Amino acid sequence: MSIRAKLAWTFILLLIFGITAISSYSILFIRNYLLNEGEQQILNDTEWLSITIENLRQDEQFETNLNEAARTSGYRLSIYDEEGILFASVPYHEDVVAPGRLETTLRGSIRQNSEVRLMDLPESDELSAYVALDGENNPAHYLQVSIYKDQIYEPIKTIRWIIYTGMFISMGLVILVSVLFSRYISRPIIQLESAARDIAGGNVDRTLDLDRNDEFGTLAKSLNKMADRLRADNEELKRLYERQSQFFADITHEIRNPLHTISGSLEMLQIKKLDEKKRDQYLDTAFRQTERISRLFKDLVTLQRYDSDSYFIERKVFDMKSVLNDVEQLYGSRAKEKGISLVFDDKSVSVYADPNKIEQVLENLISNAIKYTNEGKIEVKLTKSEDELLVEVIDTGIGISEDHLDRLFDRFYRTDKARSRDKGGTGLGLAVVKSILNAHNSDIYVESTQGKGSRFWFYLQIQNQV
Repeated sequence: MSIRAKLAWTFILLLIFGITAISSYSILFIRNYLLNEGEQQILNDTEWLSITIENLRQDEQFETNLNEAARTSGYRLSIYDEEGILFASVPYHEDVVAPGRLETTLRGSIRQNSEVRLMDLPESDELSAYVALDGENNPAHYLQVSIYKDQIYEPIKTIRWIIYTGMFISMGLVILVSVLFSRYISRPIIQLESAARDIAGGNVDRTLDLDRNDEFGTLAKSLNKMADRLRADNEELKRLYERQSQFFADITHEIRNPLHTISGSLEMLQIKKLDEKKRDQYLDTAFRQTERISRLFKDLVTLQRYDSDSYFIERKVFDMKSVLNDVEQLYGSRAKEKGISLVFDDKSVSVYADPNKIEQVLENLISNAIKYTNEGKIEVKLTKSEDELLVEVIDTGIGISEDHLDRLFDRFYRTDKARSRDKGGTGLGLAVVKSILNAHNSDIYVESTQGKGSRFWFYLQIQNQV
């Protein structure tokens, strides 16, 4: 059974039960009210009837007057003499016979109590009132005033018809209102259920437009937010999947090329009468390609640790001057061989960072600068502010096209793939730089002009911020 049907039947049954209960209680209340009013009325009427009958003379008009009193009052009047024997009963009905004699105990009770005595027996169809008479104009000593209870309940037939008619009309309205109300209540539930099923099935483009300010509207907004989040997550997963696929393809390509070169060099070295100069050349080629693969895996390990290791960096206070001295010793001779001037700032500045990782950043930046600078100089500058240290690597190299700047720090991205591989690059150096600096809550920035050089810079936290 659908939720709409359940709601409709629930409202219908509850309201019908309520209407039926109220109607039944109303009829019962009115019935008791009419009986109480009838009892009070018969007591009052018996008093004036007793006075009337006491004053009737026993002559030829006695029965006529007695009938007129019965007709006027609407009661059946039974008159008994001093011995309790019935001598008159009006109006006359063949199927209604008054008791021929009043019991002695009843007569005594009536005489003892001067007031009107009411008798309402549950098993009797009549309501009766008794009173003692003291008149001297006729032999009447006891008067019984009776009326059928059905006569008292006569108005309830009309009332019952009115109540039942109203009840059935109300039931019809209840059914109509219940169906409409259940549709109003269930419509957003059905829409929410349908939307949730579609979203669970992968249709994250499904949205709900419920212009409501109640809980249904809030739930619809929550479902829309969930769909938006899932849609964004799916887009991100798709992007990550594409990047992962490209990443593995790049790794395969990066490893395959040096392996082919090494394999070719080894084949040439197997030639027995190979010239010594050629042999040294092939050995050098194999060695450089082996170093290239080693650097590739070193960079991959660094990136993998950045992606998964919460202890990727180990911060401590150190002097940037010592790191620059180490880098200068490592790359000074290489720059000198190319005729490039390598200038380091000799300031002593204490920073709070991972010295090994910062040295790796500078090595990558200076190594790239040496590769792509044919003349001029490479300068490493330190500029201290109140809470940060600005580190700049500036070269006078070939520069980078503006088209490549947005993707310059992507993994395996090269501005010139053929030339980068010739120079032994892995395509991961700048990605490693960005990952290390991001782990330090910093970032790497670049500006470059083709033919004039490039400037890379980043910021580090100085010691007084520890």
